[in-house]
Amino acid sequence: MRIDLHTHSAVSDGTESPAEVMRQAARAGLDVVALCDHDSTAGWEEARAEATSLGLTWVPGIEVSARFHGTSVHLLSYWHDPAHPEVEAMVARTRDARVHRAQAIVDLLGQDFPVTWADVVEQAGGAVTVGRPHIADALVAQGIVEDRSAAFTEILRPGSAYYVPHYAPEVVDAVTTMRAAGGVTVIAHPYAGRAGAELPDRAFTRAVRAGLAGVEVDHRDHTHEQRGRLRGLADRHGLIATGSSDYHGAGKPNELGENLTSVEAFTSLQEAR
Repeated sequence: MRIDLHTHSAVSDGTESPAEVMRQAARAGLDVVALCDHDSTAGWEEARAEATSLGLTWVPGIEVSARFHGTSVHLLSYWHDPAHPEVEAMVARTRDARVHRAQAIVDLLGQDFPVTWADVVEQAGGAVTVGRPHIADALVAQGIVEDRSAAFTEILRPGSAYYVPHYAPEVVDAVTTMRAAGGVTVIAHPYAGRAGAELPDRAFTRAVRAGLAGVEVDHRDHTHEQRGRLRGLADRHGLIATGSSDYHGAGKPNELGENLTSVEAFTSLQEAR
């Protein structure tokens, strides 16, 4: 059984509709697939309907933007109640902060590049969650950079003159909120990013106390050495080790199924509900 528990659609920063993500998942030979758009569950019903018609096991998910003492944390939550009032309030506040941040970044970029907020909105299309990937797409459309990866490496990276932080809940609070809504939480790609930005072990200790269930170990942004360390961390904390593609369609080079979650790990996640 091929299980991929981390994909994105055009509801956030992917480039394909929720239904098309499911079709691509079926073409890639997946059996189980989760849709985890950033701070939104707006694609759930479309994805669920298409997955069912294709004979896929579909897992409802979300990727929550969070922090641990200033370090960015991406928290995956599966099977939670999206109408839970605390969940609605948390993700709405984060989505609003993302928009304000994106507008501030565009204001800075506009001083040096021919990019406007209208350009970003055009690139975002019908996305519920607007963020830096759409700014990157606007930079690509203007011919300023070659692709999204170049935009993040050359212009939008943390520490650049155009970088603007945004509100996100502390990871312990995010885990607590999602757990109260019936969610099973997994920290996504905790060692991805620039050197020195790895999530420290004490963050896991506190998140586990709040109800964290797992950690995404197998991810293209983790080196072999980092994966080994994360497996050791998962063993120490009793966490479920997962693997995922973090698929974004044409938005990233990630391919569906390039990293997978084992049947045993998926079963453990289901039992943690």
